[in-house]
Amino acid sequence: MDALKQELKENIIEQLNLEEFTIEDIDNDDALFGDGLGLDSIDALELIVMLDKDYGIKLTDPEKSKEIFQSINVLATYITEHRTK
Repeated sequence: MDALKQELKENIIEQLNLEEFTIEDIDNDDALFGDGLGLDSIDALELIVMLDKDYGIKLTDPEKSKEIFQSINVLATYITEHRTK
């Protein structure tokens, strides 16, 4: 699962244009929103598209996405359990 966490960090930095961050800056338990990386609702939509495109996961419940996007660890666990790609 470490490879998946690394891949998620790379994808998040690239797709959300977080040029000020490196993979090493993002701890697996850091909050993705709020005080952590400071992502916003537009970024959440980008992450939802990434989950669909890269892992075949379709999120339709906004409450579920808040839960899934807590941290890299939570996101990686969800992808491992639900991916179709």
